[in-house]
Amino acid sequence: MEYEDFAANSTLSENNATSIVESPEQEWTSSFLLFFKASIMGTIIIASIFGNLLVIVSVMRHRKLRIITNYYVISLALADMLVAMFAMTFNASVQIYERWLFGYFMCDVWNSLDVYFSTSSILHLCCISVDRYYAIVKPLKYTLTMTKKVVALMILNTWISPAIISFLPIFKGWYTTDEHEKFRENHRDLCEFVVNKPYAVISSSISFWIPCTIMIFMYLAIFREANKQEKEMYNRHGAALLLHQNNTNGDMLSNSGGSSKTLTLHEVNQELHQHTPTKQSNISKMKREHKAARTLGIIMGTFIVCWLPFFLWYDTVYLCDTCRENCPPEVVAVVFWIGYFNSTLNPIIYAYFNRDFREAFKNTLQCAFCSLCRRPPSNLDYDARRPSIRYEDRTRSVYSETYLKHVDRRCSEFGSSL
Repeated sequence: MEYEDFAANSTLSENNATSIVESPEQEWTSSFLLFFKASIMGTIIIASIFGNLLVIVSVMRHRKLRIITNYYVISLALADMLVAMFAMTFNASVQIYERWLFGYFMCDVWNSLDVYFSTSSILHLCCISVDRYYAIVKPLKYTLTMTKKVVALMILNTWISPAIISFLPIFKGWYTTDEHEKFRENHRDLCEFVVNKPYAVISSSISFWIPCTIMIFMYLAIFREANKQEKEMYNRHGAALLLHQNNTNGDMLSNSGGSSKTLTLHEVNQELHQHTPTKQSNISKMKREHKAARTLGIIMGTFIVCWLPFFLWYDTVYLCDTCRENCPPEVVAVVFWIGYFNSTLNPIIYAYFNRDFREAFKNTLQCAFCSLCRRPPSNLDYDARRPSIRYEDRTRSVYSETYLKHVDRRCSEFGSSL
């Protein structure tokens, strides 16, 4: 028996020696892959934090963006930023070090925050879809229904409700199996989120399937109503133009029997040329609502595309007893980070598809960079003992000061006007 143990240990030592001999190429490859993974994850985290922070600052700085819908946008950006700060960073440490470094209690904290902020994000999008539904499908009820108090209660609900399926069941141990609890006690350097079947069904339904179903039906109704309104507007305007053209071509005709026709054409001309402020504001408001609905529809679609692979994997693995054992860890990491990547995409969608956000982002970044680049003058700049400054340098200095004053004035004017 002792000999067999010695032989086994010798074989293990030989295998280790072989692996050490073969390790240089493998070590270089693993180091490159580790650097590649860390670069991608770090880029996603930094872009998500600063992108969502830019959304919050831009809405707070510019008056034009302070509309009811953007209250949800600010809250959603905050949730996405917290996903990057607390969920992504812990996941990145696990992917880089391949073990859990923060203890048993912090494992529950990380899992709770991950579920909490992800659920909060999709609940924000669900509230946005309801807001857009009332704004476009039921515009007369919108101002009466979506008051600031109602919006505040909805946003508060999106932050309180996710705690029911995150902190409470995870810290109480209701989410997992008895076998996994014993495994965690003996392996505190691992932090795996293994759930039982009831929790998998309930959490995925509340976090993804039910809100996504509501959003899909809401946006189908929104786009149907938006297309209907646009067709009615263009058909009415086209009919008015056609009658106006007939009126122009028939000016040389006789006036006999034309009293009713003259009255009709007079009404058409009045419809064409009567651009009252109320009518113009209603048309511009309708176009703005449609554009906002289109942008937020793209955000919703992006969210579903990013998180659908994760929840398909989540339900498949934990409802099928043998599927989890055959699932490679690389697949788990990929579906997690595709879902996380959604928090980075939302500010990019705002900047690309919404002109108001694009201008606000540009102004905020310009003001931020100019304030960082400005250097307070030192005593050496005004020392009389220095030789006289050349004309080119003096001209450049005057130009720089003039440009900075122009930027300061533009920042203040843009912020106050919007």
